[in-house]
Amino acid sequence: MITCSVFVATSLDGFIARSDGSLDWLDRANLSVSPGEDCGFAKFFSTVDTLIMGRKTFEQVLSFGEWAYGTTPVVVLSRTRSTKGWGSALPPTVEFSSEPPRDLYARLATEGRNHLYIDGGQAVQSFLAAGLIDEVILTVIPILLGTGRALFGPLPRDLEMTHVETHVYEFGFVQHKYRCLNHFSEPHPR
Repeated sequence: MITCSVFVATSLDGFIARSDGSLDWLDRANLSVSPGEDCGFAKFFSTVDTLIMGRKTFEQVLSFGEWAYGTTPVVVLSRTRSTKGWGSALPPTVEFSSEPPRDLYARLATEGRNHLYIDGGQAVQSFLAAGLIDEVILTVIPILLGTGRALFGPLPRDLEMTHVETHVYEFGFVQHKYRCLNHFSEPHPR
């Protein structure tokens, strides 16, 4: 059985980045975080055996310099499936895929994957719309951006969730964990 998780930070008004992709607001907010505090990311990531992210998120991650995901396999969602132009910047654990979420999920299940971490606005939206997300861990940063790239988008119908836990950090971040209760038209391919 595969678990699909989202672990993401948003502004109070639900944006993951400015309209131009900038994360300056998040970088500023992280200056208030206690040294060594990662809001549970390392513990979460230690359970992940595959990271799936959109191409824009991948490009953003590459701009950070050091590759943060070690030897964890990473699938980058891209319509072109091309690695051309990435050169030596492309970590050997990265593959590109143009598969729809359900097809990618099925392939990874046959490969024995257990815990998929879905990252990036469009990737999260496509996996939610396909009814594949099992849990959402959302860290809310106390800032209103007004506009930007939204985490959530249109869905075929309501997606009900149940609250699992909330953690309030002394530096103002609030982290909520939710479990998805229902999936859409097709049964969840477990």
